[in-house]
Amino acid sequence: MRINIFYILLSILIIGCDRQSKEIVSSPGDYNKYLAVQETRTTSPYFELWNSKITADSVELPSFGPVAGQYNSFFESTGDVEYLKKAEKTLEKAVEVANIDKDKYYRSLARNYISQHRFKEALVYADSASYLGKDLPENQHLLFDVHMELGHYIKADSLQKLFADPYDFNYMIRAAKWNDYKGDLDRTIMFMEKARQKAEESKNRSLLLWVYSNIADYYGHAGRIKESYDHYLKTLEIDPANSYAKKGIAWILFSHEDNTEEALRILDSILVSHQSPDLYLLKAEIAESNGNSKLKNESLDNYIKLTSKPEYGEMYNAHNLKVYLAENGNEQKALQLARKEIANRATPETYQMLALAELENGNKAEALQIIENNVAGKTFEPEAQLAMAKVYKANNRKSEVERLKGELLEAKFELGPVTYKEIQAL
Repeated sequence: MRINIFYILLSILIIGCDRQSKEIVSSPGDYNKYLAVQETRTTSPYFELWNSKITADSVELPSFGPVAGQYNSFFESTGDVEYLKKAEKTLEKAVEVANIDKDKYYRSLARNYISQHRFKEALVYADSASYLGKDLPENQHLLFDVHMELGHYIKADSLQKLFADPYDFNYMIRAAKWNDYKGDLDRTIMFMEKARQKAEESKNRSLLLWVYSNIADYYGHAGRIKESYDHYLKTLEIDPANSYAKKGIAWILFSHEDNTEEALRILDSILVSHQSPDLYLLKAEIAESNGNSKLKNESLDNYIKLTSKPEYGEMYNAHNLKVYLAENGNEQKALQLARKEIANRATPETYQMLALAELENGNKAEALQIIENNVAGKTFEPEAQLAMAKVYKANNRKSEVERLKGELLEAKFELGPVTYKEIQAL
C-alpha cells in the first residue's frame, strides 16, 4: 500500500495550525484583580474648583478647558453620553467668549464632534482653527483625522506629507492609520511599535494608554494573539478600570479560545460601572453563538434602550444598521439609515453597508453597482470583504466569491465565530 507523503505532511500541518489557533493565552489570574467592582468617579477637587467658576453668563475662559477635559474623562470612564454632551456645551461656550487661543477651543470642539460622529461639523471647526494660522502641526493632525473619517483620502494623504517626521509620535500613529487603510498591516504595526517606543521613553500616561490599547487591536488582526492579550494587560496595569482593554480580553476569550462563559463574566463586570451600548451588542453576539436566545434578546433590548437616547445622535448608526440587517422586517429601516450614513460620510465602509441594505431589499443589481463603484479595491476591511462576497454571490459571480471566501477564512479571530459561520456558508 503506497502512502502519499504529501497528504501526510498536509494533515500534520493542518492539525498543528488548528492547535495553534486554539492556544490558550489568557488566565483569570492575570486580570481578575481588574474586574473587581470599582466606584466610578464623576467628580474631583480639580473639577469642582474649575466648575465653580462657570456660571450661566460666565466669561471665565480659563475654566472651560479643564472642565470640558474632566467631562471627557467622565465619559470615558462611565460610558455615559451625557458627559460628552456636557463637554460639548462647555466648549461651545468657550468658543463663544474666547478672544485669545480661540483655535485651541475650535480644535477641542472638533474632537468632541468626532467622538459624536458629527464629522462634517468637526471639519468646520478644524478648518476654523487652521484659518487662524497658529499651532500648524496640531491643526494638520486634526485635519488629517477628520478627512480620514470622511473618506477624503487624497486630502488626508496630502496633509500627512506636510507633517511627516519619522521621529514624531503624532506622525507615527497617523502613518499607522494610513497604512491600515491601505491594507498594509505589517507597516501599520511597524509604525505602532515605533510609537510605542516613543511613548515608553516619554513615560506619558495618556500616550501609553492609547498606544498599548491600539497596538493590541492590531496584533489581534495580525493573528498575534498573545501579544494582543499582553498589551491589553499593560493597558490595565496603568488604568485598572479601562473598559476598552477588558472588552479586548473578552473578545480574545470569545473569538480565540471559545470560552464564552468567561467572556460574559468579564463583560458583566464592566457593565456594573460602564454603560456602553456596544458591550450589550457583544453580549448578544456571544449569546447567539451559544444558542442562548433569551440572553441575546435581553442584550439587544438593553442596547436599543440605551441608543434610543437622543444624546447618542449619529454615534451608533453603523451598529444600528447591523441590527436592522440581522432582523426580518427592518429592511426599509436599514436602507434609510444606510443612505443617511452615506450623507454623513461616504467611505467604502458606509457604502458596503448601503450595498447590504440594497441587497436585503431585493435590489441585487443596485448592490453590485455600489460594490464595484465604491468598495472593491478601496478597502481591505474584512467586514467590507464579506459584504462584497455576499453581493457577488447574489449576482452569481462565483469566482469572486471563492477568492474572497479564501481570504475571509483567515480573518476568523477578527470577525468572530458568528460571522465565521456566514463565511463558511458562502
